[in-house]
Amino acid sequence: MSNEQIHAAPAQGASHGSHDHGHAEGGHHHHETFITKYIFSQDHKMIAKQFLVTGMAWAVLGGLMSVLFRIQLAYPDQNFPILETLLGHWAKGGKITAESYYALVTIHGTVMVFFVLTAGLSGTFSNFLIPLQVGARDMASPFMNMLSYWFFFTSAIIMLSSLFVETGPFSGGWTAYPPLSALGSTSPGSKTGMDLWLISMALFVVSQLLGGLNYIATVLNMRTKGMSMTRLPLTIWAFFFTAVLGVLSFPVLLSGFILLIFDRNFGTSFYLSDIFVNGIGALPNEGGSPILYQHLFWFLGHPEVYIIILPGMGIVSEVMSTNSRKPIFGYMAMIGSLFAIAILSFLVWAHHMFVSGLNPFLGSFFVLLTLLIAVPSAIKVFNWLTTLWRGNIRFTPGMLYSIGFVSMFISGGLTGIWLGNSALDIHLHDTYFIIAHFHLVMGVAGIFGMYAGIYHWYPKMFGRYMNNTLAYIHFWVTFAGAYLIFWPMHYEGLAGMPRRYYDYTNWESFKMFEGLNVFISIVAIIVFAVQLLFLFNFFYSMYKGRKVTSQNPWGSTTLEWTTPINPGHGNWPGEIPEVHRWAYDYGKDGKDFIAQTTPVGAGETTNH
Repeated sequence: MSNEQIHAAPAQGASHGSHDHGHAEGGHHHHETFITKYIFSQDHKMIAKQFLVTGMAWAVLGGLMSVLFRIQLAYPDQNFPILETLLGHWAKGGKITAESYYALVTIHGTVMVFFVLTAGLSGTFSNFLIPLQVGARDMASPFMNMLSYWFFFTSAIIMLSSLFVETGPFSGGWTAYPPLSALGSTSPGSKTGMDLWLISMALFVVSQLLGGLNYIATVLNMRTKGMSMTRLPLTIWAFFFTAVLGVLSFPVLLSGFILLIFDRNFGTSFYLSDIFVNGIGALPNEGGSPILYQHLFWFLGHPEVYIIILPGMGIVSEVMSTNSRKPIFGYMAMIGSLFAIAILSFLVWAHHMFVSGLNPFLGSFFVLLTLLIAVPSAIKVFNWLTTLWRGNIRFTPGMLYSIGFVSMFISGGLTGIWLGNSALDIHLHDTYFIIAHFHLVMGVAGIFGMYAGIYHWYPKMFGRYMNNTLAYIHFWVTFAGAYLIFWPMHYEGLAGMPRRYYDYTNWESFKMFEGLNVFISIVAIIVFAVQLLFLFNFFYSMYKGRKVTSQNPWGSTTLEWTTPINPGHGNWPGEIPEVHRWAYDYGKDGKDFIAQTTPVGAGETTNH
């Protein structure tokens, strides 16, 4: 299909003239140093790789933390001398201390939700794909884009440093509910580590806002000639809605954190009232409400779930259509359901608060809206399954992860219908049922979306392929392992087993799960080991992987595959190609695929 790279776009328009910096071959390389190319790069592709590698480093750390606390849950009475060697005073006598256990659970939750699934997923693929798929030289503001990464990196360093302070990192749960988070005197994990946690999270919010505004501006203003909004790939729609959610909801979280900093350090009472601390006595704080914090936190916290899952949905739609050799089913319905999810995600935050003393009448309003959000989610699932139906499917690693994503999203999402019911939630709240639900529907599904994107766009990122055999091993062990870890937790939750408990052996009713806890922990260790196999594959293939020889290895229709195999800063060496059609012309008029840059023929059938 070499003729697809010859683009007749003589009148490209002046709108892109200001973004043509450095697109000529060798036009800007003479003054580019290691620091400007790899560290303070303003090229969106390099910034995407920075987000990806930083996110992967945190994923290893977050995963390792989960392995450590799973060891504690499986063998609560045993000592492992190696733990003291590795962790020092965190595991005195070879047994993780209670305070360290809560710190591990807290930091694991924080870094997986924010640093891996938000920054790692959205930061990587929004950065990498938006300019390439809309036909732009770079982001609307490359400098702001660079700042977005460096705010994230600074935030990550501060979070990491909190692990090494004398009193230990914050240990009050990743949701940081007051009064535990608002009073430094309540536990060692609420002292300096908590202040560092808050500063880190505040910088993280700044990073997300800088990135989000950039993504929105790029999608709205930087599209190439002919690229109307209804010709955008679903990936771009997903990233666009994700950015809008972030820009609207993250400032609320920031305000919640700033009030928490005031309560901790300046004697205010936004969240504190009538508190009595053992050994200190009654505190002077009056008039605050810890429930106010919950409202502010969950007003971000629920859109945050979709900030994580929407990019995965976009990636999966693109990878599925490409590897089914079929147009995506119901393109406009997919956009409509993304929009509906984005709107509804702002109207359901209080379903996290059914047991907080919320007015039951108000609770029923949130039950209705929570159950309503299942409708657009079901539309998406139906459309993915219909895209697969009778497709000429290629089971690439990216495709397997996309199908795995849909599986996780269905099985995790179904339990959300239970939890959205306030009467059932009273029993299930803060049990292992919650852990099973959100890990499947958001955690594992989000990671699967990330893997699908990495395997699919790796040839475009690095000009080489990853090893398929290692990729298949990675997929099957991770897929089976995820169900073996989280599915049994539903049964523990139904039996009332509470989350975040350090030791269950004091309860007769939970002793029956001893064998199950051991089983879950062993599987968790195996799954973590397989992620290290993925890391080896990722970095080894970067230097030794099979080289990409075709400009369009997957036979895709979208614009990123019209760039050179290793695109420079500016993406296209000549004119930016003009777009003539939507992004999903697969299996049409006897052709395997027709690129977006191919002009529409006179006798062509219309299916869009």
